[in-house]
Amino acid sequence: MSTIEKVEAKIEPGENPASLESSATILQRLRIVRTFSLGRRYPLVAFAAIGILIGLLALPFGVNLYGQGLTHWIFALVTIVGGAPLVLATLGELLKGHIYADVVAALAIVGSILLGQFEAGAIVVLMQAGGEALEDYGLQRASRSLENLLKRAPTIAHLAVGSDYLDVPVQEVNIRDVLLVRPGDIVPVDGVVLEGQGAVDESALTGEPVPLDKLPGDELLSGTINLSGALVMRAMKPAKESKYELIVKMVEQAQTEKAPISRLADQYAPGFTFVTLALTAAVYIFSHDWMRVLAVLVVATPCPLIIATPLAVLSAINRAARLNIIVKSGASIEQAASVELVIFDKTGTLTIGRPTFEQVISITPGDENRLLGVAASVELFSSHVLAHPLVEGARKLGLQPQHVSDFQEVAGKGVSGIIEGHRYDIGSDSYLRSIGVAISAPIQDELARLHSAGSMVALISEDGRAAGAAVFSDQVRPEARTLRQRLQSLGVRRTVMLTGDNLVAAERIAALVGVSEVRANLLPEGKVAVIEELKRGDTRVMMVGDGINDAPALATATVGVALGGHGAGISADAADIVLMVDNVERVADVISIGRKMVSVAKQGIFFGIGASIVFMIVAAFGFIPPTIGAVLQEALDVVVILGALRSGMDSHPASAVSPPTAPSGVA
Repeated sequence: MSTIEKVEAKIEPGENPASLESSATILQRLRIVRTFSLGRRYPLVAFAAIGILIGLLALPFGVNLYGQGLTHWIFALVTIVGGAPLVLATLGELLKGHIYADVVAALAIVGSILLGQFEAGAIVVLMQAGGEALEDYGLQRASRSLENLLKRAPTIAHLAVGSDYLDVPVQEVNIRDVLLVRPGDIVPVDGVVLEGQGAVDESALTGEPVPLDKLPGDELLSGTINLSGALVMRAMKPAKESKYELIVKMVEQAQTEKAPISRLADQYAPGFTFVTLALTAAVYIFSHDWMRVLAVLVVATPCPLIIATPLAVLSAINRAARLNIIVKSGASIEQAASVELVIFDKTGTLTIGRPTFEQVISITPGDENRLLGVAASVELFSSHVLAHPLVEGARKLGLQPQHVSDFQEVAGKGVSGIIEGHRYDIGSDSYLRSIGVAISAPIQDELARLHSAGSMVALISEDGRAAGAAVFSDQVRPEARTLRQRLQSLGVRRTVMLTGDNLVAAERIAALVGVSEVRANLLPEGKVAVIEELKRGDTRVMMVGDGINDAPALATATVGVALGGHGAGISADAADIVLMVDNVERVADVISIGRKMVSVAKQGIFFGIGASIVFMIVAAFGFIPPTIGAVLQEALDVVVILGALRSGMDSHPASAVSPPTAPSGVA
């Protein structure tokens, strides 16, 4: 079968993937929204800032107008003109029944006008408009990883039309289209190489630091970069369904969804407003001093402070994105922070997920290398998952392939061929029995021992008699050995492995990686039942898996984490968080980022409100005049808004990125 025919065979007829927004559309929409936002808010900031500056510059001239200095009237203009939109917007929200902290700021502006304290009023106007501008800055900074993804997204494809290639928008590429990827091009869609050879940089998607050589038949991922060599590829998915677009979509979804921690901050706003109004009423009752009342209102304008709390969530999501961790919602990263129990799938999650050749066992002592050589020679023509590691094992020992005649393969069961007049059959014990190969009792006992230990075995027969066996195993991921220690340092004391494998094999892997409990011989519905059992009593459970059979369990857990670098698409869809790097230690990074995010968000809530209350009490006793109070509150808002961005900063070096592995295919 030719390369093109193999590619055609991989494409299922009638594929019509669901429509998703392209990254170009998202980027355009993001820019429109941001331009509108900045254009609406920043002119008010500029007006207030310039007005205050001019007022301060006019102060030394002492110009007197109607009994007041020029500075007074400039500040009055800033307060009235700049404050009117803010007061009217707040009034509109009140009429809708929305009571929030901006009510206090509106009252402070109105009070400044009525009492002629335009210096304080101008600063409150600048504080309100400037606070929102700071939030815009924070959102820009927090959303930087999304914008980097969007800017890197492919936009043009070189489509084969007859003997020529035409540039078309990537959205117009369809399944089966033939495309040209020149050196330096971004791969436009997911596909397969038809012709050519090149080195492709996949670091943005998989974390693999070394460019990978691509040959005919190899997979290409959208968003990766062809560094050298022209490649002709076949599109396997349209742009809207390609891996890169799905990553962009998940990051954008995460950024637009509010986490419970944000709703918690919103819940404090009405209560804080009523406390402020009650305190101002008490101040007037006991002092009859409207200046003190105004000072209390001025220092109690924490609207930017409360709204800035979601910045901690956005920063955490984008910190995760920089580590190739896609968080689908703010709620997911918050729930990850409180995880008490982590559950792991075995194959492809704690193990590499592909067989590794271990050894050949021969009935005749000393005959192992010869038996390996002939078996590898026959398997050289096979597409079975065990064929490649067996051939590689023979090559490492310097064994040269021998001429094979009459090669035959029964798909998924076994192969046979003739070498120097002797017939060799390699396959499962059931397959060899089906073709009449005799298997002695000692060999059957050895097979049972190997299977119970979790090994995969291919029997080798010579001229109708079992002569030995090739032994394979699924290796533990190197980073899995240190993951348990990191989880313990984060306070996760309990770990569980769920697997469809037998108990002996599962316990062997669990002992190597330090997992404390094992549940074996489970079907997908069995994994779901175990997770529901472990969730009783409001226990926060994280499930980590990679295969299609893990999808129900991922959806059932409090937080589902999928190894999506090379895992099944359905498991990534079912999960709340997707690790785009094939590195299970990123699970600890998820929990660490979540805990820092919650800590930073709560610090912002309680520090901001607490500091405002302290300022209000001091102002109530007349120690803070309105103008100074406005300056203090402005400084407080700046500190808290910028502090919220700390959840996106590196708190420790990221776990090492291990090279990506092949898709899991061994149970």
